[in-house]
Parts: sequence; C-alpha cells; structure tokens
Amino acid sequence: MAKDTKDLLKKVRKIEIKTRGLSNHLFSGEYHSAFKGRGMAFSEVREYQIGDEIRTIDWNVTARFNAPYVKVFEEERELTVMVLMDVSGSENFGTQNQQKQDLATELCAVLAFSAIQNNDKVGIIFFSDKIEKFIPPKKGRSHILMIIRELIAFQPENKGTNVAEALKYFTSVIKKKCTAFVISDFITSEFENELKIANKKHDIIALKLYDKHEEEFPNLGLIPVKDEESGHIMWVNTGDKAVRDAFKWDAVKRNAALQDTFRRSGVDYTTIGTHESYVKPLMTLFKKREGRR
Repeated sequence: MAKDTKDLLKKVRKIEIKTRGLSNHLFSGEYHSAFKGRGMAFSEVREYQIGDEIRTIDWNVTARFNAPYVKVFEEERELTVMVLMDVSGSENFGTQNQQKQDLATELCAVLAFSAIQNNDKVGIIFFSDKIEKFIPPKKGRSHILMIIRELIAFQPENKGTNVAEALKYFTSVIKKKCTAFVISDFITSEFENELKIANKKHDIIALKLYDKHEEEFPNLGLIPVKDEESGHIMWVNTGDKAVRDAFKWDAVKRNAALQDTFRRSGVDYTTIGTHESYVKPLMTLFKKREGRR
C-alpha cells in the first residue's frame, strides 16, 4: 500500500474514532429529537382491541362514536441529510488550533454518523465558486468513510466561494424534502434569494466557521496578508490602531448582515470558531430546534 494511501486511511480512522464516539454519546439522541420528532407519524384510527395500549386511545374519536378507538402510528420515514461543504481557498485559513477545513471535516463526520445511526441517508456537495463534486445520498458506514476520505483528500479546482451557486444546484438535484447543513465561512457574494427558495422546499441549517483573526487583527506591526482565494498579498500595518479598528468594524458589519440574511430566510444557524470545540454550539443548536418541536 502506498504511503500516501496509508496516511490517508490513518487520518480517516482517527476522525472516525473521534466523531463516531461523539455522535454515539452526545449527538445521536439530540439529532433524533431535533430533526426527527418522535420518530412515529400518525396514520389512522381503528377500533380498540384487547391488548392495545391505553395511551394510544383517541379520546375525541372515542367520544364521537361512543366506542373506544386507538391511534395507529407508522414509523416515520427516514430522512435524507445533505451537507453543502465549502472547499474554497479561505477554508485553508486558521491561526488557532486548526484550519477551518479541518473543523469542517470533523463537523461533517459527526453529522454523518449521527444521521446513519438514525437510519438516514447522507449525501454531500463540495463547492467553491462552482460545484466541485456531488456524492448522492446513501446509507451505511462504508459510504460515510468514503465521504470522510473525500473530505480529507479533496483538491478543489477553483478557490473562490459562491454559496448562491451551491444552493441553486442543491435545489435542482435533490427533489425530495431533506435536511441540509451548509458549512462555510460565508465570505461570499449575495445569496439570500437562493437561500429562501431552498429553505421553502427543504430544512436548511447554516454552520458558519470563522477564525478569530479574520475578525480582529492582533498588533504585529507591518505584516503581509495573503488572500487565499485571489492569491494577492497585501502589506498591512497592524500597529496602527485605526487600521485594527476599521478591520474589526468591517467584520462586525459583515456578521450582522449575515445574521439578518439567515433570520429573514427562516434558517437556523450557529457560528463555530477554529479556537473552540464545536460540541457546545452544535448541542445548543440541536436543543433550540428540539424546544420548538
């Protein structure tokens, strides 16, 4: 086996052990409650038979017909879960414990393992400023491991970001209602219209990844800053407080505009930094959804 393949499989195994453990112990039940409700869908009523559970009696129908009737439930159908993954140049940025791309890979793996434990299908769309790759939804561990392998080794052709393009493509290829996680830093052109259209048909959740130093420059004097998407290098005087303040204000405005977009589109979202564990933000998001059910 080639060394590269060996290393890749090692990485896949490492991510599987960590994320599978997390989804087993933390996320599986939360995921079910947040996305699948009680797991049973009401189907019809029929007359009570000896041995039926008293809890299933439909008291309204019973009163109307003067004879006991019970509710019949059927297993709720499986979900399809799609992950729209930003693989653009800016995802390689990270000054803290990890790059955004590493964080995105783990998040995707945790969601995928939580989904297959609940008997759901998982698919993925890799996007930059174009659709880089589409892996159709399927079930099973080997499918998830293939997705993780792709997440680690995937080399995008383009470096830009276009969330609108990804949403448009997603809406056209996935016909059946599904739950979709968009994982990106959302440093992109306008996409509100496409988000509203996608969220009418599907259930969209946005996971915004960021690095602290994209939002606040430390005082490091004159430093070269490279734009990962365009490749341009610019010299910035971080010793100048006015420069640091302007940079911070720009980030505040950008974040506020993004929050408004999600709110107006009716989309649940959370932000996750490269300096922190994603467990808490994800649990909070799941619990918030659970509380609304």
